[in-house]
Amino acid sequence: MDGVICHTNPFHSQAFKIFFEKRNLFPTEEEFQEHMYGKNNGYILSHFLGREIKGQELEELEFEKESLFREIYQHHVEPISGFMPFFQSLKDAGFRLGVATSAPFANLELIGGRLDLFPNLHSALASEHVTKHKPNPEVYLKTASNLNLAPEDCVVFEDSFSGVSAAKNAGMKVVGVLSSHTKEQLPICDLYTENYLGLDPNHVISLLV
Repeated sequence: MDGVICHTNPFHSQAFKIFFEKRNLFPTEEEFQEHMYGKNNGYILSHFLGREIKGQELEELEFEKESLFREIYQHHVEPISGFMPFFQSLKDAGFRLGVATSAPFANLELIGGRLDLFPNLHSALASEHVTKHKPNPEVYLKTASNLNLAPEDCVVFEDSFSGVSAAKNAGMKVVGVLSSHTKEQLPICDLYTENYLGLDPNHVISLLV
């Protein structure tokens, strides 16, 4: 979802900066690139706070940060160029569609609700639905099961190193969405795109044959 459906990373950066400033921490954009984008909150918070964050403390800190993000982003929800027509074309072509995000479900509710995605999704999984986070393939394997598809019959759109790794670890084809990273910063993908303009179902089908 983040960096794939919407270019949310700048707004996550804003929320994390506010969150960390309260704790007299001032991460750079370079540090966010390496340790925030595409990572789950357990990893992010543990890395920047310098100790393992888990259990009830993780839930409380994650809620604080993600509430900041939703407060900021609710006024800026906008899909990446061409996403909505491409999404509709996949639906019309009979593809089974799912979202598999490392974000909390409340974030998915915000974005999926604003863009009216849920009536067209056959699976919607967020961080609460898995025990192991990307690059572990659990969220993608669960999504494939929800879609009643074999992993090799799935194509994943991902923008982060851990996300691409998770999809590849699941045995799926991967389209690298270059919203936050360059080709060189991602594992090798089957196809790359900066946005969805000019993409159609045939591009997806070509990866599966």
